Amino acid sequence: MSDIGDWFRSIPAITRYWFAASIAVPLVGKLGLISPAYLFLWPEAFLYRFQIWRPITATFYFPVGPGTGFLYLVNLYFLYQYSTRLETGAFDGRPADYLFMLLFNWICIVITGLAMDMQLLMIPLIMSVLYVWAQLNRDMMVSFWFGTRFKACYLPWVILGFNYIIGGSVINELIGNLVGHLYFFLMFRYPMDLGGRNFLSTPQFLYRWLPSRRGGVSGFGVPPASVRRAADQNGGGGRHNWGQGFRLGDQ
Repeated sequence: MSDIGDWFRSIPAITRYWFAASIAVPLVGKLGLISPAYLFLWPEAFLYRFQIWRPITATFYFPVGPGTGFLYLVNLYFLYQYSTRLETGAFDGRPADYLFMLLFNWICIVITGLAMDMQLLMIPLIMSVLYVWAQLNRDMMVSFWFGTRFKACYLPWVILGFNYIIGGSVINELIGNLVGHLYFFLMFRYPMDLGGRNFLSTPQFLYRWLPSRRGGVSGFGVPPASVRRAADQNGGGGRHNWGQGFRLGDQ
């Protein structure tokens, strides 16, 4: 048990709370401590009955059963792996920026869920984080099942197909990829590669709540092509210190 506790405490803080909630809330529903009917995102209940907790519980809840248990475990693994890699990699030492990314993606997914009557939001949020990681490390070669290898930028779409095979639907994965692309475009691609204004910035109250730590890595994986060219022409004096990515399975 001490080994499990040490492992759990080694998970970075934001990922740790997200991971724990994604286990605790399905367990509460599975044990019947709270009726699962109160954990789904139902637009009518949220908008007209003012059951304001539903967007939160729908983010952590997943109906675990004989037909869905494997899909749940696979996505729980993706949550742990790629949220940890982002929080300790591109967002290392900057928990406020990482929390802001999660909040932005979550709000976009909630709005989409209400518009499209999506009752569960766990997979879209996980996929949005995975998509951001894949774009920040897009040129890195990654390994998937059965020894297949491809660039990280294709990973979200490979997982979309994989989840379709084991789960039978791609809507959740597709929404997650699109939301992740929206964040990546507004935060990185548009201001850095296309020279546009920066529409996203972390609110100051998040910095006061979660101050940045000294010694953290302030880079974001691999920059867009034009940024890399500009940095090369200026002797490496770009705007960011772009960090390195990770390979699947690395610890």
